[in-house]
Amino acid sequence: MAWQYSDKTKILFMNAVNGDSRSHFGELEDADGVGEHGSIACGDAMKFFFKVEKAEDPVNDKIVAAKYSTFGCTSAIASSEALCEIIEKGDYTPIEALKISNDDIVKFLEGLPSQKIHCSVMGAEALEAAVADWAKKRGVDLEALGVHLNMKDNEESRLVCTCFNVTEAELKRRIVELNLHTIEDVIGALKAGGACGACQHAPGGIQDLLDERWGKQSEAPAAENSAAPKLSPFQLSKKIEAVIASDIRPMLADDNGDIEIIDIKENLVYVELKGACATCPGASGTIQLVVEKKLRELVDDSLRVINI
Repeated sequence: MAWQYSDKTKILFMNAVNGDSRSHFGELEDADGVGEHGSIACGDAMKFFFKVEKAEDPVNDKIVAAKYSTFGCTSAIASSEALCEIIEKGDYTPIEALKISNDDIVKFLEGLPSQKIHCSVMGAEALEAAVADWAKKRGVDLEALGVHLNMKDNEESRLVCTCFNVTEAELKRRIVELNLHTIEDVIGALKAGGACGACQHAPGGIQDLLDERWGKQSEAPAAENSAAPKLSPFQLSKKIEAVIASDIRPMLADDNGDIEIIDIKENLVYVELKGACATCPGASGTIQLVVEKKLRELVDDSLRVINI
């Protein structure tokens, strides 16, 4: 099974990687608004630029050009392209552009795989940072206009996921906005919890925030295969290899990526992502939501996958 991308997503992605003149990939010199989200160190980063046609009253400035700089998978690039197209075709002021949500981006792309939703979130956050930059340059007091920036909440909020710099404020907001009910949902949408995993069940961590919003869920029954006969090391490795070949590798190949098994020690599977997947902003989510999840379902529910 491969990622199911819409034709719209594929076209936008191919325009960008092929250097098509319709693509918005690149930087705008002397941009009026510049915003970043994430960090290269965390493997997830985007830089967004826009220019405006200046009006006598800065509040009425109109965005006339938008570009982005990001690297990664089909979803990350297509989502960035979609954000730029929505803005340029919508005759937005910077403040009006703040109404564009990640859901608008997903709809523009005619859908995204659930494990790739975080790519659309990245664009919406970078846009907000760019609008804040424009407001500072143009002397616009956003608070006086009643415009609230989520990034201010994030700056003042407790850090929950240190791997991806996701705060309590952002988690609470996105849990509601994106209707996230499980840790797997959060990893797919925000990547939070998808690296070291320490914040998943820590006090005040992801599960506690989910329980606070939706109520504590009863524990799931033990997996049916937990009582199955234990596989020998040889049988385990062969079964892992078979599942990667038949179920996981085709998914990654759809994003021009691949995976290599480096070692298997008891329940730890050490792998290395290859091709486009190696530098994809969603690499950690791919490991947990695709590779690990599939191996647990089809091989052994105690397996843990580590990307090296």
